[in-house]
Amino acid sequence: MPLRPDIRSVLVIGSGPIVIGQACEFDYSGTQACRVLRGEGIRVILVNSNPATIMTDPDVADATYVEPITTEVLTSIIARERPDALLPTLGGQTGLNAAMSLVEAGVLDDYGVELIGADATAISAGEDREQFKRVVERCGAQVARSVIARTMSQCHEAVAALGGYPVVVRPSFTMGGLGSGIARDAADLERICGQGLEASRTTEVLLEESILGWKEYELELMRDKADNVVVVCSIENVDPVGVHTGDSITVAPALTLTDREMQRLRDIGIAVIREVGVDTGGCNIQFAVDPASGRIIVIEMNPRVSRSSALASKATGFPIAKIAARLAVGYTLDEIPNDITGSTPASFEPTLDYVVVKVPRFAFEKFRSADPTLTTTMKSVGEAMAIGRSFTEALQKAMRSIDKKGAAFHWDGPRPDAAGTAALLESIRVPGEHRLVDLQQAVRGGATVERLHEATGIDPWFLDQMVLLQEVAEAVAAAPALSAQVLAEAKRHGFSDRQVGALRGIGEDTVREIRHAYGLRPVYKTVDTCAAEFAARTPYHYSSYDMETEVAPREREAVIILGSGPNRIGQGIEFDYSCVHAALALAGRYETVMVNCNPETVSTDYDVSDRLYFEPLTFEDVMEVYEAERIAGPVAGMIVQLGGQTPLSLAARLKAAGVPVLGTSPEAIDAAEDRQAFGVVLESAGLPAPAHGTARSDEQALAVAGRIGFPLLVRPSYVLGGRGMEIVYDADGLTDYLRRAGAEPGGACADGPLLIDRFLDDAVEIDVDALYDGSELFLGGVMEHIEEAGIHSGDSACVLPPMSLSDAEIERIRRSTRAIADGVGVRGLINIQFALMSDTLYVIEANPRASRTVPFVSKATGVQLAKAAALLMAGQSIASLRAAGLLPQEDAAVTDPYDPIAVKEAVLPFRRFRTPTGRIVDTVLGPEMRSTGEVMGYDVDFPRAFAKSQVSAYGGLPAEGTLFVSVADRDKRAIILPVARLAELGFTVLATTGTAQVLRRNGIPATPVRKVSQGRGAHGEQTIVELIESGAVDMVVNTPKGQGARADGYSIRAATTSAGRPIITTVQELQAAVQALEAQLRGPFHVRSLQEHGADRISRRESAARREARA
Repeated sequence: MPLRPDIRSVLVIGSGPIVIGQACEFDYSGTQACRVLRGEGIRVILVNSNPATIMTDPDVADATYVEPITTEVLTSIIARERPDALLPTLGGQTGLNAAMSLVEAGVLDDYGVELIGADATAISAGEDREQFKRVVERCGAQVARSVIARTMSQCHEAVAALGGYPVVVRPSFTMGGLGSGIARDAADLERICGQGLEASRTTEVLLEESILGWKEYELELMRDKADNVVVVCSIENVDPVGVHTGDSITVAPALTLTDREMQRLRDIGIAVIREVGVDTGGCNIQFAVDPASGRIIVIEMNPRVSRSSALASKATGFPIAKIAARLAVGYTLDEIPNDITGSTPASFEPTLDYVVVKVPRFAFEKFRSADPTLTTTMKSVGEAMAIGRSFTEALQKAMRSIDKKGAAFHWDGPRPDAAGTAALLESIRVPGEHRLVDLQQAVRGGATVERLHEATGIDPWFLDQMVLLQEVAEAVAAAPALSAQVLAEAKRHGFSDRQVGALRGIGEDTVREIRHAYGLRPVYKTVDTCAAEFAARTPYHYSSYDMETEVAPREREAVIILGSGPNRIGQGIEFDYSCVHAALALAGRYETVMVNCNPETVSTDYDVSDRLYFEPLTFEDVMEVYEAERIAGPVAGMIVQLGGQTPLSLAARLKAAGVPVLGTSPEAIDAAEDRQAFGVVLESAGLPAPAHGTARSDEQALAVAGRIGFPLLVRPSYVLGGRGMEIVYDADGLTDYLRRAGAEPGGACADGPLLIDRFLDDAVEIDVDALYDGSELFLGGVMEHIEEAGIHSGDSACVLPPMSLSDAEIERIRRSTRAIADGVGVRGLINIQFALMSDTLYVIEANPRASRTVPFVSKATGVQLAKAAALLMAGQSIASLRAAGLLPQEDAAVTDPYDPIAVKEAVLPFRRFRTPTGRIVDTVLGPEMRSTGEVMGYDVDFPRAFAKSQVSAYGGLPAEGTLFVSVADRDKRAIILPVARLAELGFTVLATTGTAQVLRRNGIPATPVRKVSQGRGAHGEQTIVELIESGAVDMVVNTPKGQGARADGYSIRAATTSAGRPIITTVQELQAAVQALEAQLRGPFHVRSLQEHGADRISRRESAARREARA
């Protein structure tokens, strides 16, 4: 069936901010779908609150609304745009839930909008636990015995009906396993079901018989209107059931199923997708197989593009989201060509002649009190994927792609003795971040496959592969000489030069020289969807120590762009955004070559750059890609400044090895990181920096502290996302920091000296993104932080243009930025953080690279900074970019009074991280970044823009109800006016005794309540935490008292986050919240697309230019 003529415009709902369980795989799938629909001549209207995505670029859709994803806002957009259809299956759980809310509110019927991709019945059948159970049974398959519960008493009855503990708890309509868990006793049940009932959109949970230890598989399927079904990919979890699939190491294709078992899973999967009624798109079905009996049960289904869809797309080269979008507008699978071969239709199932391994990346170091045990609630923040000709090769490549100390297998030090091996076997019984490395160490210590299987439940075949790796390692270590044969065998099993060097007691560079002397280099194979049965047109490559390479020669010069690797807190989708923009900007003049290992991102889509290498971002792997590309044709250079700290850390070694690094030189990058060198730059420019020093030992650190005085900001060298950064208020605090940092791998000074700065309390923090070409500066954006200095810029809300800076101050910032860019030697982007205190502008730090705020600034100002930066790196000037219309004549130093206001707000993952007792980790923000994503509020003034940002990030602020206030003494004077205004707006104010007294003296009625430390009153009066937990409090204001988490403050913050209520932890945020509430009371939000804002901006500039010309 051809394209439906009745669908002329489609509304696509994005997935909102990056959160654990719903990351940038939806940016990848949404971007693909928007491009395809526009290619078919359909008008695309996009709604997404996330500014960091490629999807929200104004040239991806026809109308881009960076607005909150709420029923009210979506209704306004539908009323303005009148789309023919709504495609809800590309925005993760957020998009699906938003679409269901519109259906239930009758909005789609009122405006005649059709739901395409999956209708409401199919969504309910896949997402509603009870309906899905009936679907599976009608297909002749089994589900785990289960009971639906909607209250806590029903949960206890369900356990009895299922035959006792353990039971698995799964809420309906959630993603990333939020609220799910394994209850092993009544206390667990109360805790997990309480969280699950609250997390579920329909307040229901499913309690299932335990299938812990079973093998877990997934199938990715697609179906069209003509009932053609293809199985795109099978995925197997290395960890057995009990660990969320997002936190498990997974393999594609499934490796331990017999043909008969595989056929049975296919039959069930096809029957289920037909019965549910997903008739124009993809879905993901999860299965469990009992290794003892072979019994198969269906765990769950996602009737939408999911996290696994992105993995399956990258693993097979089959673009699921692209095809799902075409199916949704009328095509059938046999009418859609396969992009990669060009000669086969999408109805051909992909065939793999390689193995793909995905490894998750965690961030427990950011949440020190969190329980690091892996369960059915997803906790990983990112993932890396690798492709190899064997499981061992792909696994080792994936492990080193994680880019984290201790993540790869190692053979350091003596092998574990019997007691050490027994301890390792005990530790791997509990799934955790380092389970596979501990398992490899147990194999080193002589643990047998039987003992390993008994401890972990991991399939013996995978364990046997671990033994094989140990045998290869022993052969390398014991060989009389590192012969070509021994080295080739190690490389075929994925051993890096560094690992081989460690086994032989020689350096990595020596191994490389020996390997090259033998002529041992990787070849690059192509992901072709058809196991080489048909010719592939798209150069999507992976390395292997095999026979022949498939890298085609080329005529044009190439630019190699290094991506940012797996997402992590501090280095996420924002850097991928800059890499993609560089590829798009340079494509006209160069052959663009992308190197990355993150399956979730747009940069690893095979049609973003001219060539894609799915490889780890280590020096060895990047150098081999460079050499392969040099053989293929001329290479202009490599871009390392756009992918964050991962590629940046390779810059100096790459240059030393003869690689031309484009843009800012590695020496300049080091000059900005090196305290002394940067100090010289500031001194020659006459710019002040806070008093600072460096230390390489605890004694030096205490001496520096004595010299510059407390409070201090302490951090390690070369970090991103404020890793290990803390504010310390006294000598005891510094001693405690040094003790904890010393316990980390490599100690506190592993990557260079500790950096110690005087911390500027009460300063206004300012973030600047700018471009510099060696002579001219273009000021991209000046952002003012809403919270004062001391909160990491990635976690702080900020506003652009700045609210309280005069034109004179902005000009001073511009002069300072130019002096630093010139002194450092920047060619391209630079990000500088300033602090304004008592009319002195201090320089906190400068980063000569793409920053986290580049996408936000680009969306807010309409200037695509990353594209301009890539062209500057390639040798163009700011003047030439202005002449070509890629940069406007005026930069951010000239303010446009009619420009809308943009507010960036961080989204924090605290609800995912609980202590072993089930309490949420402390939610106080500091200089170490902890947010996973961000949203943007965009409107005519600050109150409305801030209100939108709060709705997008946290569901908004309550318009009435009960407010609880408890603040540190230093903040008591500053809260009087905002709290008085909230009382006028009708809020009932509760406060701790000290705060209540101050408020009452200022004429604000406030009821004192009991602190946790005071316990219940004589007449049973509840403590504040009990009141919050019972739902009696709607909003909390709690500023922490000094350093560390005081017990009362922590309990209040943890209870508030657990109850899903807004919590405000700084005075500045409280003032902004009051303005936002007043804006909300003035009526519903007004919505406008980025394209409309951009057109207005251009017409204002043109009018101004005409007025000037007349004058």
